[in-house]
Amino acid sequence: MSITITTDTTVGQLAAEHPLATRVFARHGFDYCCGGGRPLGEVCHEKGLDTERVLEEIRTEVETSAVSDERWDQAPLGALIEHILVTYHRALHEELPRLESMARKVLDVHRDKDPERLAELLTVYLGLRAELEQHMAKEEQILFPLIEQGRGAMADGPISVMRHEHDSAATALRRLRELTNGYEVPPEACNTWRALWHGLAALEESLHEHIHLENNILFPRALAS
Repeated sequence: MSITITTDTTVGQLAAEHPLATRVFARHGFDYCCGGGRPLGEVCHEKGLDTERVLEEIRTEVETSAVSDERWDQAPLGALIEHILVTYHRALHEELPRLESMARKVLDVHRDKDPERLAELLTVYLGLRAELEQHMAKEEQILFPLIEQGRGAMADGPISVMRHEHDSAATALRRLRELTNGYEVPPEACNTWRALWHGLAALEESLHEHIHLENNILFPRALAS
C-alpha cells in the first residue's frame, strides 16, 4: 500500500489515518495527542531528527504491514516458525506495552466520559497482554525449539495448552470488540483515544492471522512430522 506523507502533515493526522505511525512516534517520544496539530517536520526539527529518515520509518511501518502471499502450508517448518517470530512475536513485544500506555492514558484523561467501559477495557487488555507474553515465552523457549529439533510429534501436550490459550485470547478479543462498539471511534475522542481504538483493531487482525498460522498450519504439521 502506498501512502503520501509530507513534512507539513500533522502528527495528529498521521496518528489518526495511519495508526502504525504511532509506533515510530513512540520510538522517538513524539507527542501526537496534545501536540497533534504540529507539522511532522517541525517536531522532527525540534528533536534534532532527520525528517526524511522519520518519514521513511513511517512508510516502512505502513507499507510492510500487508499479509504475505507465501504458502506457509508448503514452507519448511523452520521457515514458518521464523516468520511467526519475526512478523508477529517481535511486533507484539513492541506493540503490547504501547497499547497499554495508551489505554492507561485514555482512562486517566477521559474517565469521566465513560468510566465503567474504559476501566473494563483496561482490565481486559491487561489480562490479554499478560497471557500473550507468557504464551509467547512458552512457544519461544519450549515448543518452537522442540518442533525445530524434529520432535513435533511428541509435542501433543504443549500444543494442546497453546490451543487452549488461543481460545482464551480470542475470548478477550471479542470482549474488547464489544467494549469498543466494533472499534467505532467516539466523536469526542482525542488523538490518543483514536490511536488506541485503531491499534486494538490492528491487534485483533494480527492475532487472528497469527493464531491461524499456528492452529491450522504449524501445529497439525508438527504433530504429523
